[in-house]
Amino acid sequence: MTLAFAVPFFMQAQDLADALRFSNFQIQGTARSGAMGNAFGALGGDFTSVGINPAGLGLYRSSELVFTPTFGQNSVEATYLGNIMTDSKYNFSFNNLSYVAALPSRNQSETGLVSVNVGIGFNRLRDFNSTMIAGANNMSSSFLDYLADNATLNNWSDFYENLAWDTYLLWDDEVNNVYYHDIEEAGYGQSQRKSISTQGYINEYLLSAGFNFNHKLYIGASVGIIDAFYKESTELLEWDARNNIDFFNEMQFDTYLRTSGTGYNGKLGIIYKPVNELRLGASVHTPTFYNLNDIFETTMHSEAADEDGVMGRHKANSPYSEYDYDLETPLRATLSAAYVFTGKGLLSVDYEYSDYGTASLRRGGDGYNFVDENSDIAEVFRSVGNLRIGGEYLATSNISLRAGFENYPSPYNSQALGVSQPNADAKLNVFSGGLGYRTGGFFFDIAYRYTTDTKYDLLYPEPPTEFYRMPEMAEFKTTKNNVMFTLGFKF
Repeated sequence: MTLAFAVPFFMQAQDLADALRFSNFQIQGTARSGAMGNAFGALGGDFTSVGINPAGLGLYRSSELVFTPTFGQNSVEATYLGNIMTDSKYNFSFNNLSYVAALPSRNQSETGLVSVNVGIGFNRLRDFNSTMIAGANNMSSSFLDYLADNATLNNWSDFYENLAWDTYLLWDDEVNNVYYHDIEEAGYGQSQRKSISTQGYINEYLLSAGFNFNHKLYIGASVGIIDAFYKESTELLEWDARNNIDFFNEMQFDTYLRTSGTGYNGKLGIIYKPVNELRLGASVHTPTFYNLNDIFETTMHSEAADEDGVMGRHKANSPYSEYDYDLETPLRATLSAAYVFTGKGLLSVDYEYSDYGTASLRRGGDGYNFVDENSDIAEVFRSVGNLRIGGEYLATSNISLRAGFENYPSPYNSQALGVSQPNADAKLNVFSGGLGYRTGGFFFDIAYRYTTDTKYDLLYPEPPTEFYRMPEMAEFKTTKNNVMFTLGFKF
């Protein structure tokens, strides 16, 4: 048996998908950091580091203004019942804009408190822009199985079952007291296709301060304001390609979900140099406290026969649903180390810990307390250790070559709610490289990042009972190719 909560595409109520969507992210800042696997927790001197360990702000020796545009392609290959379909989308965005003011102490001392640096700016944490499509022929199950099974159990929804009823896709067998549909009566064999389009982002706006003591100890703190936006549109189409289903030609079920909101968090960090070449860092991020708003609607289209057997086109719309709620994401902690080879380059590594099972939905707009949903979150998700590794080689006094790797393990437990989870072994890997050029008060960095991610999902929910066959899962292989450019000015 598969798990219904593996589906991110047919959700109305707030649930596990929301908790993970806004808790699981990979920082995307400057091109230098991006080329080096974002392993900047102990390095500092780059605004991306402020989002990882704000103590890195203390390592600035001069003021700085930078911005980072990014261009990329997101491609998804879907395999469903042996059929492969690919869709892709190009995206342009700004991943970073920041200003750092380096403020030496009044006595210009190189001991004690050497400087206090202040930074303001934003880093992109997640990009939701994607399109994907999956489909197959000669099906042995249908989305209508889920609706008919729910209707038989008297689980009617204005967003699902009622729409199928109003468009002549569900029928009532009063003798056996069950609901059924024409596709099952014909023994299935229909064609099926699902397209999903997502848009949005998570941006973090940071106000930070970093303190430099004796050029050995650096302490920093920051306040982050989160701007989150997510929009998802799906279209599920089933049609009688072989013309062997009486009273049914096609159905199309559309969903629209829009989530927007803001959040806030805090970060504390420390970097210490036991010797000048070695840097050790540690930081803690509070949970992000979100206030979110969901808008949800569905529409059903059909070409089917009515109760008189007359074929026609029908349409039914759900009510407009809007709901407010809060979300608390997991706490994060990072340990970092970097070694600088004077005049030659450096190596850096970050290990980040987060327990996704501690995410919590809170304070629904109608007073709902999400006790059951939070219990499921605690059972389904687990703690993970994210690894980021990066290096830089000084090819000349002006040119640097860089490379990096990031590994983000699956946040899913292998077993939950009595069954195996299909995405327990899923992981996201990022391979990156780039170069930088510096002269005087100007610098230019470029990075290329290749991201791979494989997940399994149902195209529609599984029926609540075993009366109908469980639907097959689709495999979605995502690859991202992104090129980042950073222009910076030191003064």
